[in-house]
Amino acid sequence: MTRIIHHLSEISAEYDAVFCDVWGCLHNGREPFAEAVAALQAFRAKGGSVVLVTNAPRAWTEVAKGLDRIGVPRDAWDAIATSGDSARTALFTGAVGSKVHFIGYETDRTIFEPPKILDDPIHVDVVPLQEAEGLVVAGPEDPYADPSVYRGDFLYAKTKGMKLLCMNPDVIVDVGDKRQWCAGALAELYTEMGGESLYFGKPHPPIYDLARRRLAAMEKDVPEARILCIGDGIHTDVQGAVGEDLDVLFVAGGLAAEDTLDGAHPHSDRLDAWLNIHGFDPTFSIGFLR
Repeated sequence: MTRIIHHLSEISAEYDAVFCDVWGCLHNGREPFAEAVAALQAFRAKGGSVVLVTNAPRAWTEVAKGLDRIGVPRDAWDAIATSGDSARTALFTGAVGSKVHFIGYETDRTIFEPPKILDDPIHVDVVPLQEAEGLVVAGPEDPYADPSVYRGDFLYAKTKGMKLLCMNPDVIVDVGDKRQWCAGALAELYTEMGGESLYFGKPHPPIYDLARRRLAAMEKDVPEARILCIGDGIHTDVQGAVGEDLDVLFVAGGLAAEDTLDGAHPHSDRLDAWLNIHGFDPTFSIGFLR
């Protein structure tokens, strides 16, 4: 049974590094959560390392700029591992071909810059759907429209045997008080239609491998038992941590708030019932990261 805590400091001495989710844990897309920032700052002040692990479909440098814009201080984190960076490596090694059709915001086109870790990346052209060998999905062009609007394009792509490279496995995200569809929703639809979707963010292993490489780049040799994952997504953050055999702190006040909280803290019975429905038992649970 998950252990409910009220502050990260109750357990932080047991860990040397945290892999922390960003959206829903550290900020809401518009402003940072002050208590979450303070908790990570305190963890780092005592010698811990913080790797932000996000399903953002962009390079980590772009995520860092976004955090700066909304006021997340740099001393709250050490490094960033993104779904975009994991997927870019696959993209430039030919996972979905050299001619791809792109679905996403114009600002997400930075994913077509080859990652520096590759010595010999292939050349990738962005082309119309009818000329493509594969699909690259960073997110829906209209995040409020039902993903089914892509059913026609996806039927064509499936009949052509195209693979879909999903830059962000998240299905939904809350931006302020509004809920938006993410790339994961489109990938789910494509898979349901019989197409093949490739994932690189949470809960899939590549992004955790990248997070560990971020730690190694800081010359941090952290045993697996001393890493704590933090996140509000039961099928991304929690499932991913369980798959990696890492401890996890579930932030119930994120996407599951209406079903699990009593005020600012988890309601034990409601939380246990909700977790049982979803089939996961996180190591710890908290209302909001603080």
